[in-house]
Amino acid sequence: MRFRKSMLADVGLELGYFSGMARALERRTGGSGAILKFEHVRPRRDDPFQPLRSHDITPEFLDRAISALKRWDLDFLSIGEVAERAQQAALARRFVCLTFDGGHRDFMTHAYPVLSRHRVPFALYIPTGFVDGIGKAWWLALEQVIARHARIGLVMNRTERHFFAASFADKYQLYDVLHAWMMTLSPDDLAIAIGDLCGRYGVDINEVSRDIAMNWQDLAKLARDPQATIGSATVNYPNLARTKGTSASREMSMGRTVLETALGGPCLHFAYPFGGQDCFGPREMMLARETGFTTAVSAGPGVIRSDGRSDLMALPRIAWDGRRNSLRALRVILSGITIRKAKVHSPEPATNYG
Repeated sequence: MRFRKSMLADVGLELGYFSGMARALERRTGGSGAILKFEHVRPRRDDPFQPLRSHDITPEFLDRAISALKRWDLDFLSIGEVAERAQQAALARRFVCLTFDGGHRDFMTHAYPVLSRHRVPFALYIPTGFVDGIGKAWWLALEQVIARHARIGLVMNRTERHFFAASFADKYQLYDVLHAWMMTLSPDDLAIAIGDLCGRYGVDINEVSRDIAMNWQDLAKLARDPQATIGSATVNYPNLARTKGTSASREMSMGRTVLETALGGPCLHFAYPFGGQDCFGPREMMLARETGFTTAVSAGPGVIRSDGRSDLMALPRIAWDGRRNSLRALRVILSGITIRKAKVHSPEPATNYG
């Protein structure tokens, strides 16, 4: 089902481009500009089961995309410059801002050389716990458990449940269901759930988590680059909406303090972990403002308003789906014509055999 929907969306984007609709409506729907959100930048992987494939782009695509953005006469802005532009009425030229979430090791190997060659500004949002080796990438551990086993058992809402996931279709469905369920848990309950699952099926979540993170030497190098802005994404990357107020505030303030102490400069920009509409709200926006951040970005789709009234504590971003390689699709999406208010979808439950 997920692949069929993706194919239909791709057809719609191509039609939007070739019909000329995107270009015709861009001034009305595209706002002042857009912030693009990327995560992993790395060569294409051959693993048959990749539930997070949409989070990956190749360095070749990044290179092509930046070249195209230059041809389209967009201004490349840092996130600090976006804060200024977002409070102004739209100018004649629209802008784009490149952002990267997660502080992944592959950023230094595959993304940074491309960005340096093009000499464009970018922002990188860091959950410091992963750099320190204490963060837990539960979403990757969940992927490994499901990839390796055809039968999965775990305790969900105090009930032991068992699932068959022999085919790849079953595995994708099960991943969607369990990921959605885990996103509803508090950090403490999530730690218990993923710890139980990893213990049952022999997945070392600490090793999984350490393997993805860049180190402080990498970040120190980036901090010296005038094109780079290093922002915070808390310490442990929790779903803040499921985190108690005092803990959420501590995650924000400690993440900022650790970066400022380690890198010797101010940390003024923040990204809500995961960033969807169920991951932050008015409380988290207030906490981000009280912590002293100048901007806070989400993963909610949207463009920067053309009337200068964008909320700096809830800046939208266009999360690029790495399963797409079409620059025509990128042009259509940046026009803003495809962006609508996100709806909450509950994944269909996987078949319970236990």
